Amino acid sequence: MSGHSKWSTIKRKKGAADAKRGQLFTRLAREIVIAVREGGGDPETNFRLRLTVDRARGLNMPKENIDRAIKRGTGEDKDGAQIEQITYEGYAPHGIALMIDCLTENRNRTVSELRHALTHAGGSMGEVGSVSWQFDRIAYFGIEGKGVDFDKLFELALEGGAEDIDQDEEGYIEITAPVDAFKTISDLLKDAKIEIDEAELRMVPKQEIGLDGEKTVKIMRLIENIEDLDDVQNVYSNLEVSEEALAAMEEE
Repeated sequence: MSGHSKWSTIKRKKGAADAKRGQLFTRLAREIVIAVREGGGDPETNFRLRLTVDRARGLNMPKENIDRAIKRGTGEDKDGAQIEQITYEGYAPHGIALMIDCLTENRNRTVSELRHALTHAGGSMGEVGSVSWQFDRIAYFGIEGKGVDFDKLFELALEGGAEDIDQDEEGYIEITAPVDAFKTISDLLKDAKIEIDEAELRMVPKQEIGLDGEKTVKIMRLIENIEDLDDVQNVYSNLEVSEEALAAMEEE
């Protein structure tokens, strides 16, 4: 996970530019709508909504945007088309498998944009089930380690059912757990007043594929291009992210 985590950190820094903030708020609003439809409009009783709203506030999304998205989810605000949550499967060059989570108001547009991005780079869309067997869904938490008692955090995470707790050389802490432990661990961390930087259900590859540096960077660029599409929320791959490739991406 460490290579992917460092890459995520690089992407977060790049994505902090104000030019992308409107796109970011649109994505967050869609996530809020879906969360409300699944569990209601009260963040205190809807765990997924609470996490999404906390993340939106942390990224300075205006309160009126958050409230509007919640009302759209509950049906109070009937403006806008129906949002669908869809996961597409595909291949990058060299057989690298991709799982692409989307929230879209226009399925045809989304498929067309994904197909264009993939085929332009030498990849392709996949049939349902062609890629998903290569991934497991897990609960993931990322925590900035500064000021955090790692031993206490370790005990809390284990108590909640975590399978792995790791801290990198920069102090960033990652917790992975079965999906059904997601809410338990989140509540334990919240009760302990440990601030969560990232909390989500992720797809992780059962086995990663390593390529040379140039090929790895090419696929990382493709993944970033896909992530820049308006309807795409997350992209997961079985690409092994090397230190050499990370250094090249960080310089861009």
